[in-house]
Amino acid sequence: MLKREADQKLQDFCSISSHKCLVVRGARQVGKTWSVRKLGNSDLFDSFIEVNFLEQPDLKEIFSGSLDVNSLLLNFSVYMPGHEFIPGRTLLFLDEIQECPEAITSLKFWAEDGRFRVIASGSMMGIDYNRPSSYPVGSVEYLNMKSLGFREFLWALGIKEQVISVLENCCINGTPVPDAIHGQMMKYLRLYMTVGGMPEVVQLYVDQNNMQKVDELQRALLEDYRNDIAHYAPPAVKIKAEQCYFSLSDQLGKENHKFQYSVVEHGGTKRKFGNALDWLYSADLVIACHKVSCVESPLEAFASEDDFRLYPSDIGMLTAMYDYSLKQMLIAEADRTNAKLGQAKGAMYEALIACMLNHKENRKLFYYKNDTTKTEIEFLLSSPQGVIPVKVKAGNNRSKSLDRILKKTDIPYGYKLISGNVGFAEKKRTMPLYMAMFL
Repeated sequence: MLKREADQKLQDFCSISSHKCLVVRGARQVGKTWSVRKLGNSDLFDSFIEVNFLEQPDLKEIFSGSLDVNSLLLNFSVYMPGHEFIPGRTLLFLDEIQECPEAITSLKFWAEDGRFRVIASGSMMGIDYNRPSSYPVGSVEYLNMKSLGFREFLWALGIKEQVISVLENCCINGTPVPDAIHGQMMKYLRLYMTVGGMPEVVQLYVDQNNMQKVDELQRALLEDYRNDIAHYAPPAVKIKAEQCYFSLSDQLGKENHKFQYSVVEHGGTKRKFGNALDWLYSADLVIACHKVSCVESPLEAFASEDDFRLYPSDIGMLTAMYDYSLKQMLIAEADRTNAKLGQAKGAMYEALIACMLNHKENRKLFYYKNDTTKTEIEFLLSSPQGVIPVKVKAGNNRSKSLDRILKKTDIPYGYKLISGNVGFAEKKRTMPLYMAMFL
């Protein structure tokens, strides 16, 4: 049974006095339904009622008439006899709610009534294609779920939180991680690159430790994504969105990782594919990292709309876009053999760190590249102290670009993420790649 960070957030939502409904959003198969079911079957509730509009389309009729709560309760008693609504002790879960716009509208009335806890969820909830005209603004709160982050992946492997706390203290204090622990954590990180964070895939790995089965399941999930795009995307976008998403392995395989429409299709342009990219981003399938013209706050003011890098929101989905031999090489590297990943190595580690940094809620990613000065910083983070540069090195080479950026007086410090151990020197904080989960 996987432990998720969202589980605590769901419990916190149920402990507050607000009567607002909760909308859990996120890409397909990131564990939304599983986490809400776990909550509904906990001691917090005496009654858990689940409606899945995709599996039970006839239940849309419950919401076909008046949407006041008493009318809805009467309809529930007809369509779902035997399910009891107990004031203050019932959780109603409306899953795949994007399939029933009237149910979305009803959230306003559940919130105003206040007798029952209501959580809604669905794949592609960031997309407005089915949004009703009377969307319940002000009546809902939101929780964005992602696939398992590296901390959650470590939990799945049985790593205790006290071990992770030791790593976090080393990160904060600038003290080296004990060699035995560091070596094992790097092995786990490469395993995370291979398996990714999709809950079903992680559970399969934990249960069977079979990488061939993991690969088969990942590729099946990629096909599910292909089908989801065909089902949910508007007709004018669906084919283009599919082309863009499945071009990401080729995009990142280039020496220049900038997203190029011409890689999607010869002669491709923003005019043709721009809306498709917006759809993928809204669907939580991709992470955008925009280039900035200078390293200054606020980064948004210097960001280019047309110059960006794009990563899949789960590192395992990217790995599955390549041949199975990439998994074999990553595992071999984890076992410290002489496997060579070539040019793909830098792209894979860059995408890995993008996924780890993106795990923080509402974080925007930016990068900087100056061809004249040969300066490149993979990620720039906003902070109260100023802009924090993050340089990613798959090995432990010198980082001239970071050294150059740190000479700026308004940069408080910067991170160099490497395969080696912790080391602080003036404004440069050198850390193992796995410590990106603490940034």
